[in-house]
Amino acid sequence: MNKPFRIKRLLGIIVVSVLLLLMALAGYWGYRLVYASNFEPKETVYIYIDENKDFDNLCRQLADSANCQHIQSFRQLAEILDYPSAMWTGRYAVKGGMNNRMLLNNLRRGQQEATRVTFNNIRILDDLAARLDEQLMFDQTDLLSLLNDPAYCDSLGFTTETVKAMFIPNTYEVYWNISADRFMQRMKKEYDAFWTEQRQNSAKSIGLTPLDVSILASIVEEETAVADEYPIVAGLYVNRLHRGMLLQADPTVKYAVGDFTLRRVLYVHLEVDSPYNTYIYAGLPPAPIRIPTIRGLESVLNYTKHNYLYMVAKEDFSGRHNFAVSLAEHNRNADRYRAELNRRNIR
Repeated sequence: MNKPFRIKRLLGIIVVSVLLLLMALAGYWGYRLVYASNFEPKETVYIYIDENKDFDNLCRQLADSANCQHIQSFRQLAEILDYPSAMWTGRYAVKGGMNNRMLLNNLRRGQQEATRVTFNNIRILDDLAARLDEQLMFDQTDLLSLLNDPAYCDSLGFTTETVKAMFIPNTYEVYWNISADRFMQRMKKEYDAFWTEQRQNSAKSIGLTPLDVSILASIVEEETAVADEYPIVAGLYVNRLHRGMLLQADPTVKYAVGDFTLRRVLYVHLEVDSPYNTYIYAGLPPAPIRIPTIRGLESVLNYTKHNYLYMVAKEDFSGRHNFAVSLAEHNRNADRYRAELNRRNIR
């Protein structure tokens, strides 16, 4: 074999070897880029993308919280797929063992994970908006603008005061980037689902509308912190309504005054001229004084039948109440409570 041929053959071997090496490196790079696991969080983490988050912020969040092994490979594949120019808002799950392709497919399609939204113990709409602001993408001002819009509330069958009754406290699954309007529409759907024909008939048998039930339930829940008293308190107020008596419910006075922290309702408070003051105006106030729970609503619909017309907090400050049929009995109960208030110097 002559020398030129040997050199030519050697060069051929070197070229083939280099090509094979390059192909192997390209294959490894492609595998690393697309198929290799790149995210190893100890448990599923969620990435939130709002309208202000850019691609660099997303990459920093992935590196910081999703235990990304090679953020540069994620960046490279994202650029190849032109993802940075078409980012969708949402809440996206990053699970252990995910590769770049899996995550980017979800991100590019807007294939997000639903989030669970809860709200309870809400008195005013500002508190509701603030609670939802903490859990969803929309700003509380977006929701408040709808809640305070008479025409919008009217389109849902409520006023800006009665719209509190539309919210049924529960756990709901929604997409994190849901708009304020779509959230309101969802709540209206849940309200309609709650008020089944059976529940509407139960309310009608008491002489109440669904709104009336919400209003009365809101008073019941403010009147007692002891849930097993709800049906008893509800029955007491139903008795007073059926007899045409003033409800004389202290929580409505606190609402009229604008101070739920009052520990003692005084005569000066009872004179406040407000449609929510049930010491002055007969019947139910015009709207709920808080967002009642399902348990509160059911307690009104299934109130305990008894003859009680009066109630006052027990003097042991247990949170429970002494109930009475007659005014004389009630006055004795009230005297004991007032005496304890004085003894504890509660003004």
